[in-house]
Amino acid sequence: MLRLRRAEPAAGLWADRATYHDRLIFHTPEWLAFVAESQRAEPVLATVHDGDTVVGHFTGLVTRRYGLRILGTPMAGWTTSYMGFNLRPEVPRRAALEALVPFAFDELGCAHLEVRDRGLTETDLAGLGLRWETAPTAVIDLSPAEDALLGAMASACRRNIRKAAKSGVIIEEVHGDPAFAGEFHDQLRDVFAKQNLVPTYSVERVESLIRHLEGPGRILLLRARDAGGRCIATAVLPWYHRTMYFWGGASYRADQHLRPNESLIWHAMRWAKDHGVTEFDFVGGNAYKAKYGTVEVPVPWARRSRSPLVARLRDAAKQGFALKQRTAARLTGARPS
Repeated sequence: MLRLRRAEPAAGLWADRATYHDRLIFHTPEWLAFVAESQRAEPVLATVHDGDTVVGHFTGLVTRRYGLRILGTPMAGWTTSYMGFNLRPEVPRRAALEALVPFAFDELGCAHLEVRDRGLTETDLAGLGLRWETAPTAVIDLSPAEDALLGAMASACRRNIRKAAKSGVIIEEVHGDPAFAGEFHDQLRDVFAKQNLVPTYSVERVESLIRHLEGPGRILLLRARDAGGRCIATAVLPWYHRTMYFWGGASYRADQHLRPNESLIWHAMRWAKDHGVTEFDFVGGNAYKAKYGTVEVPVPWARRSRSPLVARLRDAAKQGFALKQRTAARLTGARPS
């Protein structure tokens, strides 16, 4: 039987975590610092033990809602994908998840737990008293040659990449530019306004992400300019180990006929491939992403509450957030196109 023990974030701990093949950027100290700052949450690190042997690690954060302690690994709304575990290949994820439940509710004293782990399957979750939603993500294997990657895209996507180039759209890599976060968020507001919504996060969160990841070189920032040099689209792409993530992309609706978005993704894919990255993760399974030649990977989002009341509070909070977003859109004058 496995057991979790809380651990301090010492240098040796981070060094050991970096030896696991299933490590992700969401397990790094820089990412944890970003989430802790933006969510006012407390990072929780733990080692996974089989007897006296460390066979893995756990990453999460504790926050408070309605006066209750909640362990998210991660929580919805954190603009963070999979956390969960780093485990040796022979260690079953179901066994680690079984050990997480008493760790969360008994040792940490939490009233609610949410888990999204890239390696978990619905079979792992069955019979553990967890509710879950199917939450697939779209990924691209970057190991084929560039011609093969381009050939796997829909023909319309390839045409749009060529059209952008013919229209004079230029993609530039951004370094140390304090204006970038504001440009991205302004374009994001325009994207959300199309659906009568406002962005789910502030420009300060974008600034925080860049501040924490740019120093160690774990983020690619891209800007698309039209033939006149005006910024018309942007993309934010954290990366680490074997994977690059599409954290966010935005463009002005008035300039989408120039097709800058496809060019941003194609530039990012080639950049990632050149830097030894073998997977591009769109962090979600929206249908529009299929045109890039993606494969859908199931990653269930599971949760468990100490009581039915806490579960209802969680669901009410989710519904309340959607209502708050639409109300904010009306107050700021956002209108559908």
